[in-house]
Amino acid sequence: MSVHKIFQRSAKRLLTRQPTFSGFTPPAAIAASRLRPQARHVAFQPSATEPHAQTQPAKPSDAYAILAAQRLNRPVSPHLSIYQPQVTWYASILNRITGCVLSGGLYIFGTAYLASPLLGWHLESAAMAEWFGSFGAVTKGAMKFGISWPFSFHCWNGIRHLVWDTGREFGNRQVQVTGWIVVALSVVSSTMLAFVGMGDGKSKEKVVGEESWKGEFKNWKG
Repeated sequence: MSVHKIFQRSAKRLLTRQPTFSGFTPPAAIAASRLRPQARHVAFQPSATEPHAQTQPAKPSDAYAILAAQRLNRPVSPHLSIYQPQVTWYASILNRITGCVLSGGLYIFGTAYLASPLLGWHLESAAMAEWFGSFGAVTKGAMKFGISWPFSFHCWNGIRHLVWDTGREFGNRQVQVTGWIVVALSVVSSTMLAFVGMGDGKSKEKVVGEESWKGEFKNWKG
């Protein structure tokens, strides 16, 4: 028998032999498994002895009342009372308040000043100076301090914010220190604007009185 015929017979035997690999799954078995019904979880159904759930239509007002009752049982988020007071958020709040006071006061006074001729109000400089001069020294100082402190605090804290815009003084310690510096500078500058120079009015009046008395005496002597 020639070598060519032996090779052909060996090839035919290999082609006709069925595969015997343990991990091999025939295509027919795969198709049959796909057609096999799969088990599904069935929803729980109460038995005849157990009570069934009953539903009834609800009015919109009833639905809102139920929702409000559910919201009362929800946990409440932390409030400001649980946090330790710090100068950082005091300064932040006061910066907004002083800004609103300054801008709002300017708009209100400007509108009143423009409308004063129509309403008969005397808001000119001479009338305002005369009205302010009728108060005592303590009242004048308190009023000037109440006007100058929002301005001073907003200016100093604005400089602090400008420094922050440069990317500096952002540490926890630095923020605390700069906050207290702003508070101290605002109090000192407002006190100086309110009370420094209040005694000049009396001294000037005294000098003017002495000069007028000396002038009258010279005229009488001459």
